Amino acid sequence: MAGGVEEVTETLLKKTSENGAGEEEELEMKDKIWNESKKLWVVAAPAIFTRFSTSGASLITQAFVGHLGPTELAAYSVTLTVLLRFSNGILLGMASALETLCGQAYGAKQYHMLGIYLQRSWIVLIGCTICLTPIYIFAGPILLALGQEERLVRVARTIALWVIGINFSFVPSFTCQMFLQAQSKNKIIAYVAALSLGVHVFLSWLLMVHFDFGIAGAMTSSLVAHWLPNIAQLLFVTCGGCKDTWRGFSWLAFKDLWPVFKLSMASGGMTCLEIWYNSILILLTGNLKNAEVALNALAICVNINAMEMMVAFGFMAAASVRVSNEIGSGNSKGAKFATMIVVLTSLSIGIILFSVFLFLRGRVSYIFTTSEAVAAKVTDLSQLLAFSILMNSVQPVLSGVAVGAGWQKYVTYVNLACYYLVGIPSGIFLGYVVGLQVKGVWLGMIFGIFVQTCVLTIMTMRTDWDQQVSSSLKRLNRWVEPESRGRNQTSQRE
Repeated sequence: MAGGVEEVTETLLKKTSENGAGEEEELEMKDKIWNESKKLWVVAAPAIFTRFSTSGASLITQAFVGHLGPTELAAYSVTLTVLLRFSNGILLGMASALETLCGQAYGAKQYHMLGIYLQRSWIVLIGCTICLTPIYIFAGPILLALGQEERLVRVARTIALWVIGINFSFVPSFTCQMFLQAQSKNKIIAYVAALSLGVHVFLSWLLMVHFDFGIAGAMTSSLVAHWLPNIAQLLFVTCGGCKDTWRGFSWLAFKDLWPVFKLSMASGGMTCLEIWYNSILILLTGNLKNAEVALNALAICVNINAMEMMVAFGFMAAASVRVSNEIGSGNSKGAKFATMIVVLTSLSIGIILFSVFLFLRGRVSYIFTTSEAVAAKVTDLSQLLAFSILMNSVQPVLSGVAVGAGWQKYVTYVNLACYYLVGIPSGIFLGYVVGLQVKGVWLGMIFGIFVQTCVLTIMTMRTDWDQQVSSSLKRLNRWVEPESRGRNQTSQRE
């Protein structure tokens, strides 16, 4: 078996050099760019739409809750940005291990392994979700300990109990998305997300406006919106939509969980450090003067920024899929070229959106609030929002390249240093010591993102892609070996 693994690796590495001297060199550069762009958008377009639809569910809920009153809006914002994004970050990060595993396995034509990896990820993520549940049960004391106002916490702890059901919905949601994206079959995700969004708008109006159920109506509609697309995705995966990659439930899912768990933890650490970064921004703002206005204004800015990041996250998914597929197939030049195209495409869109939001300034805030004080504060923060949008058009894409290549462990250290040793201390100094208040906190956080983007850029530019292909293929074949051995033994017995 070891000889077979070495043969596969050697053959695929040889293919790398052949690819470099073969058909790809015969193509004109514009043809190469066009072909790569088409592959990129096949993944990115549905992923962007899906991200918008998924994020839109939270924004729709926030918009309806915001018209109940400023206290309800602040309570929902705290629950959303602190608690829900806490668990969202952990589960999304851990699920992103599938982007590496499934993407490289699909590129290497190890199709049978995709279904096994999906089931292993379910096991790991369900266990993690159960461990996270007490955080929501005891949300009240936790938020009070974090310095939030008592009147906000009274509403937030009720919302947190509803979030438990939403939290479990992330397990099938994230894992099925990664599984389908690796095969460029994520159109189905976009379709069901659009349907879910329409249902959510109708239910929110029906339960909150027509029947006046308040917070209970908002969270009921949100729960339905999160679970409806998951049911559709699971049916698509298990009922014939992925015949080559889903071969039924298997006991192999319970074997060799440790490598999947380790990669999931590294992926979770990398993503959590990014998502929690914005949550800490909200917490720091909650302790400033006139906290309710500042908190509501910043929550609106963060959510607008998050909407733009849905575009970047779509390209992040595309970067991960394209890089992992090319690495899995042994094409180092293809992985490098895919990285260049996806970064430049996302950056171009980021520059356009940067200009648009500079022009709009605070006018967009009236979607979320009727308060003139909050709208004025959003206008004051609009320049920082525009610069955040520009930087976030590159940083998530570079993270996607890291996921596709399997660098999660290293990027975790980068995020820890840049965000928590540079960004947060800078924000505290500028906001509290210098006295710039929420502007200072946000400036410090932006500085942390800037440093992190620079480090990831240097890492990507200095990567030896041939060596990356070699190490990734050896790892992939080592993990596939136990399954291959099991099938060989079964064949011999037959």
